[in-house]
Amino acid sequence: MRRLLAVLALLLPSFVVASPARAAADDLLDRLKAIPGLTVVSESAPTGYRFFVLTYRQPADHRHPGQGTYEQRLTLLHRSVDAPVVLATGGYGLAANPTAGRTEPTRLLDANQVSVEHRFFTPSRPAPADWSDLTIWQEASDEHRIVQALKTIYSAKWIQTGASKGGMTSVYHRRFYPNDIDGVVAYVAPNDSLNDLDGAYDRFFRTVGDPACRSALDTVQKEALKRRDRLVPRLEASGLSYARTLGTADRAFEMTVLDTVWAFWQYSLAADCADVPPATATDDELFDWIDGVAGWSFYTDQGLEPYFPYYYQAATQLGWPSLGFEHLRGLRRYPGLYTANSSLPAELRRPHNPLPMIDVDLWVRTLSQRMMFVYGENDPWGAERFTPSRRDSALYVAPGANHGANISRLNPADAAEATATLRRWAGVTATTLTQRPAAELPFEDMLEPRR
Repeated sequence: MRRLLAVLALLLPSFVVASPARAAADDLLDRLKAIPGLTVVSESAPTGYRFFVLTYRQPADHRHPGQGTYEQRLTLLHRSVDAPVVLATGGYGLAANPTAGRTEPTRLLDANQVSVEHRFFTPSRPAPADWSDLTIWQEASDEHRIVQALKTIYSAKWIQTGASKGGMTSVYHRRFYPNDIDGVVAYVAPNDSLNDLDGAYDRFFRTVGDPACRSALDTVQKEALKRRDRLVPRLEASGLSYARTLGTADRAFEMTVLDTVWAFWQYSLAADCADVPPATATDDELFDWIDGVAGWSFYTDQGLEPYFPYYYQAATQLGWPSLGFEHLRGLRRYPGLYTANSSLPAELRRPHNPLPMIDVDLWVRTLSQRMMFVYGENDPWGAERFTPSRRDSALYVAPGANHGANISRLNPADAAEATATLRRWAGVTATTLTQRPAAELPFEDMLEPRR
């Protein structure tokens, strides 16, 4: 009899009962496919996880859901249906071919992770595109629908996170749908609550670093503008175009020079001040150093196009940093150039509406709860910060850190406190966590401009 059963098992494998692990795996895939509007594009299996690339059908306009849809890309890094979920909103696009990775909160919580591509970043763009649908409320509504759909599978606590514009995006979701998420960790999230009152940025650049470094950086900008007639032809010979956005290579040159000091402090450290070229630097040395810090190819039609959704949002709602550039008086040719609309084609330029940021700022200060903000001491984006309420919320500053600040870069006491708070919000304890071998996908790998 035993031999007969063995033969039957070989001949009729379809009748063999699946293992519990395989049954659970198949159950997850079936449950994902059962969600209306959700499509499983691909699946892979990094050690200890399952990784899915997905699309979710969203209304182009949530106020009029019957008037067209689009497919929003997202990814799912699955560990367990019983584990918490981290909703990672990068604020930009996902990589062209997304790969498995974990944000800092995901690693600290040993959680599942859902990463969402922001609407209007290709390919997550309605066709035809009505750019008036690109608002903070519309994207928050996208995320709300994703959370509600996936909560049919994941019923544990949900934490949202993001860095820079992704951190802002996490705040806006919390503002409009406060019951979706159990806590927010927003990294280096700017808060331009009143776009016309940007004195905080000038004050930042008057005090960041030491006087010698600030003077050297100012000198680089001055020297570059003084040598404009020799340096601009290098851009004109690059073969890149400027007609659709900045208009000319000369305007793009000035924009890049204006952005150089900002880019330095956003991504460099005080130790890098030693590499700033002196006034006696050759044209080649000056040109190459600015290229390495700010990038001459960014303010071109080709460089800016992937970020049109960001600049559109900055122009219409988010705001943008305005600087005085007093040390460059007499050297600039284009007053008013340093704005979000300058980086957009004419058909996308819009007036600014200050009300959404005023509303969000007031809500965060007074009514928000379980919100954590992490900033870098030397990051210009932190010059205008969110101020959380006293409702189980906190703000931390990483000493000497730039735009890559996170919990691990805080001083030890703050890092321990922030980690304990995050785990309490997520309902996990250190004793329940395991160390899992997964690749790390830092936020910088998502599409993100300098400013």
